[in-house]
Amino acid sequence: MKILVIGSGGREHALAWKLAQSPRVKKVYVAPGNGGTATETRVENLPITDPQQLADFCIAEDIHLTVVGPEAPLAAGIVDYFRMRRLRIFGPTQGAAQLESSKAFAKAFMARHGIPTAAHRTFSDAAEAHAYIDTHGAPLVVKADGLAAGKGVVVALTLADAHAAVADMLEHNTYGVQHGEDGARVVIEDFLDGEEASFIVLVDGRNVVPLASSQDHKRLQDEDRGPNTGGMGAYSPAPVVTPEVHARVMREIILPTVQGMAAEGHDYTGFLYAGLMIDPQGHAKTLEFNCRLGDPETQPILMRLKSDLVTVFDAAIDGKLDKMELQWDRRTALAVVMAAPGYPEAPRLGGAISGIPKHADDLHVFHAGTRLEEGKLHTSGGRVLAVTALGDSVRMAQTRAYVGVRQIAFEGMQFRQDIGWRAIKR
Repeated sequence: MKILVIGSGGREHALAWKLAQSPRVKKVYVAPGNGGTATETRVENLPITDPQQLADFCIAEDIHLTVVGPEAPLAAGIVDYFRMRRLRIFGPTQGAAQLESSKAFAKAFMARHGIPTAAHRTFSDAAEAHAYIDTHGAPLVVKADGLAAGKGVVVALTLADAHAAVADMLEHNTYGVQHGEDGARVVIEDFLDGEEASFIVLVDGRNVVPLASSQDHKRLQDEDRGPNTGGMGAYSPAPVVTPEVHARVMREIILPTVQGMAAEGHDYTGFLYAGLMIDPQGHAKTLEFNCRLGDPETQPILMRLKSDLVTVFDAAIDGKLDKMELQWDRRTALAVVMAAPGYPEAPRLGGAISGIPKHADDLHVFHAGTRLEEGKLHTSGGRVLAVTALGDSVRMAQTRAYVGVRQIAFEGMQFRQDIGWRAIKR
């Protein structure tokens, strides 16, 4: 069979790589793909992004199923369109994808269904937002209401930081947010302290199958300093997600979300990602929802997945996830993101990339912001590569990943040197 993956980032490279391992698969197309997917075995780039053309391609090429990687096509309703044309596709509908495309919708939804999250207020008027900040005090978290490629969140430790974030989001749109029908809005919420984790599940509308836990590193620099990014590294499993925490998150957050969406007329299918803040007592609150796999969490999660991913997606599309039990490599997987100079504010692109190590059983380099020109790789995005390794412990996976990182060279490259530090410290 033939499979289509929509997207061009590291998440999509990892999905295509994993799908291509299935003995049932002849070829995986990635639309539009990147420099890494262009050279992956049994994977081919497809230079199409228009939904109608993609659907026409699926019909012409007898594509068995389509997997949507990034958030923008989901928010634009590509799943609704493919279903209208009777094509098999895995992902949430436009209505269900509001959990990610609108922070305001997500916060109001959580309030309606008693899902634990930080107290918040939503503003469209900058003056009112500034006044609220002065009254409430810092620290606060300011979030753009719309899609911002993972960068529309500011953890404001001071009043000045909070005011600057509101100005950036409401007055200047510094982050290039794709606003909804209600225009520019910000969600200002209470700061939560604790340890973050990524909790991602597969949903078929009714049944839920959790993926392995993971932890992302959002800050640009070591020791969680510097600006927020789309993610500078991740590892799986995350020790902070103990069996007790796992059960509580399923009971208090995941299942009420799936049931609540169904009750409101939006049967949820696809990946559901809950970004969590877990306090020292093991209580979790929801920082955000994403309607897709995380990036770079996908890379270590799929490195550990032993089950046939095509079989998993078929079960999800057919409403049969209750019959699935995923198999996992017992080892830890850890991914180190290598970013372009100037990332995240103003990445400088076009640099030549060299030294990428060959794929091994315990190491794979997933591409994100790369393009292949006349057989040579160049940077084309802020986050360029995710060097992902397996090891018998977090420390061993970390060591293996950084051996791979240090073989690679491109001008001005940035990467953290402490991915996995929280798990090693525990």
